Amino acid sequence: MSKRTWDDSWHGTGMTSQRTRDRLIQRLYDEGLSDPNVLEVIRRTPRHLFVDEALAHRAYEDTALPIGHNQTISQPYMVGRMTELLLAGGPLDKVMEIGTGSGYQTAVLAQLVERVFSVERIQALQEKAKDRLVELNIRNVVFRWGDGWEGWPALAPYNGIIVTAAATNVPQALLDQLAPGGRLVIPVGAGEVQQLLLIVREDSGFTRHILDAVRFVPLLNGPVV
Repeated sequence: MSKRTWDDSWHGTGMTSQRTRDRLIQRLYDEGLSDPNVLEVIRRTPRHLFVDEALAHRAYEDTALPIGHNQTISQPYMVGRMTELLLAGGPLDKVMEIGTGSGYQTAVLAQLVERVFSVERIQALQEKAKDRLVELNIRNVVFRWGDGWEGWPALAPYNGIIVTAAATNVPQALLDQLAPGGRLVIPVGAGEVQQLLLIVREDSGFTRHILDAVRFVPLLNGPVV
C-alpha cells in the first residue's frame, strides 16, 4: 500500500476542522463501528474535498449529500459499515468498487487495501474523483468508465467487491468475479429502502447474510458522459 502525506491545509477550519472530525468519529463509534483502522482512516480523510464548496460545512455530518447527476456521497457511517464488512475476513489485496461517485469511499478503501479497481458509469463524476485522489496522493486505484452491472471481468477475480448503489438483484457477473473466500457487500432492493447483503464465496457456493435496512440510489445500466 502506498504511503500518504497529509497536507495541513486539508485539515480545514471551522466546520471542517479536526475537532469537527473527531466528533464525527465519536458518533460513528457510538453507532457501532469498531474497527480502529477504519475509524482512523475516516478521521483523517478530508471529506470536505469530495463535496461542492457550498456543502463543505456539512461534510462531517453523518449524512449523505448530493454530488450532482442525481448521485450522493454516502453517509460516513455507511462508508465505515460497508468497509468493516468487507475487511472482516482479513486483509484484502484486490478490491473492486462499483460506483466511484465522488471518490470518497474509494479514498477510504485505498488506504486500507492494496489495490482498488473502481467502476463508474458517469464519466464526469469519475474524472472529478480521479483529480481528488491525485490531489491526495492516492496512487493505488485504477478506474474504469463502464456499466457496474458488468463489473470488470478482464481483471477478475477480486478478493472483495463493494457496491455503492442499490441493485434490484445481485448481478451474476459480480458473483462470477468474486475469488474463492471473497466477500461482496451490496445493497439490494427495488424500493426506497433496500437490504444490505454480505455474500461470501465458499467452496460449496455462496453464503448470503441479510444485514441492515439501507437507502441508496439505484444501480443503473449503461455508461454516460
